[in-house]
Amino acid sequence: MKIFGGRSNPRLAEEIGVRLGVGLSPVTLRSFSGGEVYCRYEESIRGSDVFLIQSLSANAESGIGTNDALAELLVMIDAAKGASAHRVTAVVPWFGYSRQDKKSAAREPISARLMARILEASGADRVLTMDLHAPQIQGMFQIPVDHMTASLALSDHILQLQLQDDLVVVAPDAGRGKHARAFATMVGAGFAILDKQRPAQQQAEIGYVIGDVEGKTAIVVDDIIDTAGTIRAAADAVLGAGANRVHVVATHGVFSGKAYENIASSGVERFFVTDTIAAPPGVPPNVEIISCADVLAESMVQIFTCGSVSAVFRGHNHVY
Repeated sequence: MKIFGGRSNPRLAEEIGVRLGVGLSPVTLRSFSGGEVYCRYEESIRGSDVFLIQSLSANAESGIGTNDALAELLVMIDAAKGASAHRVTAVVPWFGYSRQDKKSAAREPISARLMARILEASGADRVLTMDLHAPQIQGMFQIPVDHMTASLALSDHILQLQLQDDLVVVAPDAGRGKHARAFATMVGAGFAILDKQRPAQQQAEIGYVIGDVEGKTAIVVDDIIDTAGTIRAAADAVLGAGANRVHVVATHGVFSGKAYENIASSGVERFFVTDTIAAPPGVPPNVEIISCADVLAESMVQIFTCGSVSAVFRGHNHVY
């Protein structure tokens, strides 16, 4: 078993290596002055089961953008196949372009499908990912995809807080309804849903709250916080409907654009996100980052040993 980390999320890769007790194997990764990326493995990987950890996201510290991360993962896969690795698994905690999973208007690409084809064409034998924006993206691949979720880790964290208030889990839109209802069951809370419309890309408008949130602590559950515009609108709607306070739980903290400004003015008491994406500098004090390294490390062990990946999730890895 050989584990290599790309430059998009080196801290998560290091944590996974520590948890597996094997550490990260050496690899040289750099960008040329023209922007092209370069990869070279510093030890033999012939016959090895290779795991490449790389979110398709930018990293300000490493100086790479989202598309750099994609190109880097592709050359890492190609180099591993060329070096006679037995199997190459792309561990992609945040699957970039996953929100472009269908045509929303004429003459648009289905970019998520394109990403699947590119990974397959580069030589990946398997993909391990977390909380896809649309679970059906798995069907865009013709190689095995292990779709993990951070829901159990996040729900366990909420339970450990021992919130004494009457809780209600709120789905920000109909698309997240099934996921939020499952989360509500995990934490023993009520359930509500918001009527959301998108007048334009990266803009959200909340019409009204469906369900009882008055006098309760609301936990808004989503998969992604990008510009935090949806979360801000959701918090305004829930507080306007009489909720005492609002917490937000999400797997992926993209935090682009005016995200930190929206978080500061959102009225949300606390945010809980995982480290699938390396957070940009200046994380607000009310944002708590929870590691997903355990879930990914356990999943990698099951893949390596040909064990049961569903065992990582107490027998049901598709909680939504």
